[in-house]
Amino acid sequence: MNAQSRGLSRRLVLSRSAAVVGASSAGLLLPQIVRAQSSKVKVGFMLPYTGTFAQLGVAIENGVRMAIAEKGGKLGGRDIEWVKVDDESEPSKGVENAQKLVQRDKVDVLIGTVHSGVQMGIQRVARDSGVLNIIPNAGVHAATRALCAPNVFRASFTNSQPTLALGKPMVDRGHKKAVWITWKYAAGDEAFEGFKDSYTKAGGTIVKELGLPFPNVEFQALLTEIASLKPDAVACFFAGAGAAKFMRDYAAAGLQGKIPLYGSGFLTEGVLEAAGPAAEGVITTMHYADSLDTPRNKQFRTAYAQQFKMQPDVYAVQGYDSGQLLIRGLDAVKGDMSNKAAMYKAMETAVIDSPRGKWIMSKAHNPVQDMYLRVVEKGDNKVLGVAAKAVADSGAACKLA
Repeated sequence: MNAQSRGLSRRLVLSRSAAVVGASSAGLLLPQIVRAQSSKVKVGFMLPYTGTFAQLGVAIENGVRMAIAEKGGKLGGRDIEWVKVDDESEPSKGVENAQKLVQRDKVDVLIGTVHSGVQMGIQRVARDSGVLNIIPNAGVHAATRALCAPNVFRASFTNSQPTLALGKPMVDRGHKKAVWITWKYAAGDEAFEGFKDSYTKAGGTIVKELGLPFPNVEFQALLTEIASLKPDAVACFFAGAGAAKFMRDYAAAGLQGKIPLYGSGFLTEGVLEAAGPAAEGVITTMHYADSLDTPRNKQFRTAYAQQFKMQPDVYAVQGYDSGQLLIRGLDAVKGDMSNKAAMYKAMETAVIDSPRGKWIMSKAHNPVQDMYLRVVEKGDNKVLGVAAKAVADSGAACKLA
């Protein structure tokens, strides 16, 4: 053991008693797996590395690693050991895979995941074990509403946040009758909640709600129904490879240019190349856009492209911000993760200087952030303006506040 390690160990021992008192007073004594703190911080990625969301998982991991590398490659002065599990976007394996990281690999931090259904498995394990969980994408409402927890933080969005900003721009553009279409799973249902709220409050009418099971991509029958309904516009929620196929099928059905297509921004994120000309003209709302004209975004995009030899997308940004959030927490306690009260306080009060713009954490541990209106032009998500400022999720039924 070197001098630095001996100093760290002594500091951890001396701070432990005070940390327990602090955690107790803050109501943070969750049922926990008791383990000794090693010299390294063990960070576990539970992300999709295969299937329709595989490229999202890679982008998130890249973003996390990049943020930490920019700060010297350590967390609170401690070296890092990385562990990875492919969650396959399979909800039935959510608990099992999360337990692999927490019980078998004994991670200090679990970063995951993308699929909302899989997140519910992580949520259960995080609440039971007390292990810090940072959500880099999955927008399932329960994670920061009814099932919120002191040790669970989201660095992305709730599923209804982007669509809360979508309804008014559609009505302002004269589209007062719309069809909604999505995969029928938690993320799709919750995106619809935001769209229904914003669109109907703006004076719009939803003439039909259409859906198909996740991850089915046989869209033809539903596209035929849309053509027969003749709405002013179509709004949707799809992501990943399925989103690219939906846009290609939409165009192939002859609907592109005839019935305007809108969506939560995940429709066009990371899939513009795969969608090709079919994505041109699609309008979305999102908390990020590649073309955001800010020095912070330009610096991030240049550095990411140089490091990974590919262009970043919103998933890379969310991974990057997950890393930034983790750095804030670990730096505040100088690497002593037993001091949960101080670590969580630092994460709760952080102002994250993100490529998407600065954002803060709500009391339920979910970002409060601006939403941008974007249109696909020449293979790029061009920013038309801010669709809604400082959009917050309701945090309904969360008891953290």
